[in-house]
Amino acid sequence: MSGDLYRLAMTVLHPGFEGTSAPDWLRRALGEGLGGVVLFARNAIGADLVRQLRAENPDVVVAIDEEGGTVTRLEVADGSSFPGNRALGVVDDVRLTEQVGRQIGRMLADLDITLDYAPSADVNADPANPVIGVRSFGPAAELVARHTAAYVEGVQGAGVAACAKHFPGHGDTVTDSHLALPTVHATREVLQERDLPPFRAAIEAGVRSIMSGHLLVPALDPAVPATLSRTVMTELLRGELGFDGMLVTDAIEMRAVAAMAPPGEIAVRALAAGVDAVCVGLSDEHGLREIAEAIVAAVREGRLAEERLAEAAARVRALSTWYAAQSELRAKAHGDLDEGVGLDAARRALTTTGDGRLTSAPLVVEVNTRLNKAIDADTPTGVATALTALLPGTARVRLEQGGELPAFGERPVVLVVHDAARHPQVRDTVARALAARPDAFVVDTGVPATPEGGTHVHTHGISRVSAQAAAEWMTR
Repeated sequence: MSGDLYRLAMTVLHPGFEGTSAPDWLRRALGEGLGGVVLFARNAIGADLVRQLRAENPDVVVAIDEEGGTVTRLEVADGSSFPGNRALGVVDDVRLTEQVGRQIGRMLADLDITLDYAPSADVNADPANPVIGVRSFGPAAELVARHTAAYVEGVQGAGVAACAKHFPGHGDTVTDSHLALPTVHATREVLQERDLPPFRAAIEAGVRSIMSGHLLVPALDPAVPATLSRTVMTELLRGELGFDGMLVTDAIEMRAVAAMAPPGEIAVRALAAGVDAVCVGLSDEHGLREIAEAIVAAVREGRLAEERLAEAAARVRALSTWYAAQSELRAKAHGDLDEGVGLDAARRALTTTGDGRLTSAPLVVEVNTRLNKAIDADTPTGVATALTALLPGTARVRLEQGGELPAFGERPVVLVVHDAARHPQVRDTVARALAARPDAFVVDTGVPATPEGGTHVHTHGISRVSAQAAAEWMTR
């Protein structure tokens, strides 16, 4: 096997791993030219871990999903210090969005992380969307476009690369691509007017990376998902939109593509379509080498042009070079975090109906709905914690799906729900609770339903600061 060819193959692979320190197999791979590593909450991310990675390959692209709001890897235990995209879209102040992006960029810069898989540039056109929802700035193309550009400018203004996702737009789907292949049933004209403007805005803002979505978009390519489509990745994104940065796949173990072929074959097809980096959310030495060997074999068999593989590797290296060139910018921003920005954004994003006020410790009933796989399962809504800080003695009950409401007693009641707009069962639970206690509070941390009765507080996202803002308002 050609060492040069194998090194090119390793350069375009960006795996995740288990554990809180770099395993031996990952260190060996980095020494052999592995181009990137993706970090998750399970890795207990800190500066020491990133130093371990860079000790083996100083140029490695270290990537992370740090969107703020519901998707955080750095603050999963207590919730994000920033309210997330939907909340920022509700406020609709692009200067605030840029400030939030810059603060997140500074957090990552302090850890020496190269690339943030954010922002979500998806237009959440379908309120029943199970995987985007509050991760989107909203349901309107112009709104999402201007905030996407502001977020990109903020993150990259801190010297960290941003990544707009999930091209060509995951907002008009009712299927979670972690579980199956979603189809976007929109005409090319609708895609041009609704889904593509945020990506155009990101490109105009100089975004260094774009992530493909595992989506079947028949108006663009009826045969294969966007990640594997040369029509979408090369002709549309490169040719028509003019993007020349690093194009990375969403994780290839997601069922939307994993059900089609083995990981090595998916990687080969994605590279042939025009992708530069292949994200493997979780891997081990055997799996990583199998994918690299499949890429090498495809080149030798003539199914993947060596020039295409070399071009992809060059774009990965170009991103690393750009990051290295921002070192002075990152040094100037070191430690320059304004913790008030996120809380200010969360307070401004609150929308409320009713005039109830808590004056004594309540019973908080969390109506559990399954969060999508992009969100770490243990990310708390934080509402009970925030209320306890203000009203000691606050009690918390977690209601599993289909479970019966507890006896409320005489104390105030706060129901915490998520995405009531797309969960009839949740709306039914809220209605039953309000029938029993018309004075109850309903806090929705997702895309809310139309308020009916009681006092409603909509945070438009899950985060520590969103919970604090809600608790402050209820106890005002």
